[in-house]
Amino acid sequence: MTLTPTRVGDVRVRRLTTTLYGYSFLEEFVLLYPVYALLFSDAGLSVWQISSLFALWSVTAVVLEVPSGAWADAVSRRLLLVVGPLLTGAGFALWVLVPSYAAFAAGFVLWGTGGALSSGALEALVYDEMERGGVSDRYARVLGRARAAGLIAVMAAMGLAGPVLVWGGHAAVGAASVLVCALASVTASRFPEHRVAGGVREGWTAALRGGLREARRDRSVRGALLLVPAVAAVWGALDEYTPLLVREAGVGDAVVPGVLLVIWGGATAGSLLAGEGERFGTGGLAVLVGGGGVALAVGALAGTVVGLLLVAAAFGAFQAATVLAEARLQHRIEATGRATLTSVAGLGTELVTLTVFAGYAVVASGHGHGAAFAVAAVPYVVLGAGLVVVVRFRRAGAEV
Repeated sequence: MTLTPTRVGDVRVRRLTTTLYGYSFLEEFVLLYPVYALLFSDAGLSVWQISSLFALWSVTAVVLEVPSGAWADAVSRRLLLVVGPLLTGAGFALWVLVPSYAAFAAGFVLWGTGGALSSGALEALVYDEMERGGVSDRYARVLGRARAAGLIAVMAAMGLAGPVLVWGGHAAVGAASVLVCALASVTASRFPEHRVAGGVREGWTAALRGGLREARRDRSVRGALLLVPAVAAVWGALDEYTPLLVREAGVGDAVVPGVLLVIWGGATAGSLLAGEGERFGTGGLAVLVGGGGVALAVGALAGTVVGLLLVAAAFGAFQAATVLAEARLQHRIEATGRATLTSVAGLGTELVTLTVFAGYAVVASGHGHGAAFAVAAVPYVVLGAGLVVVVRFRRAGAEV
């Protein structure tokens, strides 16, 4: 049977999306995620030492985020996606084979490096391949489904980590995590890549300069770059504190994981519905962000289980808004600096997240977690109002 060009394109796009969903699932299906703090504590680390490991992890990501994006514009993006999980898996292997502060620190550096290699490269590869297949308009829907696959993997890992830990201890959890990283690497090798890495001759610094030059030249690109951290950073930081908010609402410790699954179910629904939200443009994004901010503040201050349902709805709105903001960025930048500029947005998200961590500690220590969540909702309400002003300004300009 002879395939028409359209059907050939459909087959290639199907291979791309199937690989993306599998990679996104495996990247997050790591049983160590819910229990690695227990591993550190069992190894005799103090709270200060554990906190310093988290700081080292964040610093590694911040330092390497943009250079790795520029590198992805200069060499094969698929290669970086293959290598990234292998570095992460090597770090996890160190943790369980040589459980010590030095090994944990080295593992976080490897994990941060592996994550930086994947960040920017994945989004850029997928968008370029979809654009090549003439289906870049589906990017938000595909990205939303990929994020949903990752969230489902997180929930599955949360459910399996406990039984596996009881059965085989940290060694079994670690071995399963290393295996998943290896499978993610193998899956990444299946990504199609037709882009010619034109920046190789000049090096990654040239790719970096080219990407930043585009951001300076194009105001719409700058706006999209700023929008991604504005939407993604705050609720991404709040994720770390949701168990404490749930407990403060009077939920017993044994029930906390179940409530967390409901909250992350909301985020998963937001991912799956993100593609539908793209047709509503900036106005729809304003409703998601502003409405999510209101729901988050009301739900957090309620201090009840019903209030936590509003938090779940808010997380769904923020997840959808994050996917839409990231898709907007991809639509506005040129292919030559795509990974670089995606990593610049990632760097902005990391920096804002660190600021949120510091601010959260100040508010929560004096007024509780519900108040801290409510304060964190304020930027979303302000951003939603700002986007409404932008929409009205554009309409007024079109009528003139």
